[in-house]
Amino acid sequence: MHKIIPIILAGGTGSRLWPLSRESFPKQFLHLTEDDNSTMLQKTYKRIENLENLSKPIIICNEEHRFIVGDQMRDINIDPLAIILEPLRRNTAPAITVAALKAIEDHIQDNIDPILMILSSDHYIEDINKFKNSIENSIKLADEGNLIIFGVLPTHPATSYGYIKSKNNLSANNDFFANKVDKFIEKPDLKTANSLFKEKKYFWNSGMFIFKASSILKELYKFAPEIVSNCKECLNKSKVDLDFIRLDKASFSECSNVSIDIAVFEKTKKAYVLPLNCGWDDIGSWESLWNISKKDSYGNSIKGKVLINQTSTSLIRGEEKLIVSLGLKDIMIIDTKDALLVANKNFSQEIKNIVSTLNKKKIKEGKEHKKMHRPWGHYISIEESNSWKIKKISVNPGASLSLQMHKCRSEHWIVVEGNAKIQIDDEIKFLSKNQSAFIPIESKHRLSNPSKSPLVLIEVQTGDYLEEDDIIRFDDIYGR
Repeated sequence: MHKIIPIILAGGTGSRLWPLSRESFPKQFLHLTEDDNSTMLQKTYKRIENLENLSKPIIICNEEHRFIVGDQMRDINIDPLAIILEPLRRNTAPAITVAALKAIEDHIQDNIDPILMILSSDHYIEDINKFKNSIENSIKLADEGNLIIFGVLPTHPATSYGYIKSKNNLSANNDFFANKVDKFIEKPDLKTANSLFKEKKYFWNSGMFIFKASSILKELYKFAPEIVSNCKECLNKSKVDLDFIRLDKASFSECSNVSIDIAVFEKTKKAYVLPLNCGWDDIGSWESLWNISKKDSYGNSIKGKVLINQTSTSLIRGEEKLIVSLGLKDIMIIDTKDALLVANKNFSQEIKNIVSTLNKKKIKEGKEHKKMHRPWGHYISIEESNSWKIKKISVNPGASLSLQMHKCRSEHWIVVEGNAKIQIDDEIKFLSKNQSAFIPIESKHRLSNPSKSPLVLIEVQTGDYLEEDDIIRFDDIYGR
């Protein structure tokens, strides 16, 4: 009996969905679609959870997102087999190699060679039953040692996806029929995309795969042995940190920054493409989100506090402020607490370049949100100047910040909701609503929420330097 382990890749940045998706909190952790309140990561597992012989997932993410992943899995009552932390980005080949090695290692005593189902954490699937049928139809082929990639039937000549050419024509209506891969094509220009779209041998590359752990490792040994060697070393030197596996940075950095497509699938003779016709989208841009969103009779996708007049085929999303649109067409308006995007919908793919420009100029809104998530809760930057900053801090029930000290700033805490336990040097205080405490520069301090209700307070910082790296930690239950 085969065992299927979902390998969920959750390391992307989603820069084309800026300003909602940013490096500090990318699209896979957001609620983007209207069907329920689940995040993209949560949907990725929930849509397959009833498959036969399905294991709990292995999730691979960037180390700075580890607590977000942990929290979102707990919210849907899933305890992953492992949450593997990448110390830096190295594309899909190293990530999948680590997952395959880990899966073999965990099942070696049971003499099980698990089937790995490689899933991206930010995809949209409209028809979940068709998707499950495609997975089930791939199992026999994978059991025979083949490597399966899902090819999506193109609905238009897209330039934002890579393409897969099969050796023979495939029909997306025949979900049982897979064919050998002939070649891969990188994201084409529009002229090439139009040509590919007219043929019946070309499919979009979904970036989803199914194969036995031993099968992919065998091909990796053949075509990219150095990646296997480096990944073995980084796993052997990895450290268990709470619920996470921290890969060794030095070994992992030696891995080539290469996709599994280039490392293996373009070279192997065991690659098969299986047609996928289930309403798939990678939600790679605001335009693609508009495509799959519910729209009014004028083609507008609206979310938030929005008033429209004589506006059509537009995407408008707001968080708090009222947005009024008058006489617009094919426009994207995305309003967040600290950034506003207004663009023609046809320029959706160009947003990634805007984010690169913001990052080159070291404009922090390119990477960071006003709301920053932490293992104990989150904080929101409300207002700041060169010598002062105001934050709203929310601490989860039973959670504690680290015992810490600041060299450059003092802090004043005012409780506005809940109850706080505060340590300042050797003194312990308990504060309730409307009570406050002052933390001088270089005082050791810790904030805790001893109750079963949320704790919310306002923090006022004053000092010559107010950045987050002015923290000296003495004790931290989260291992930071």
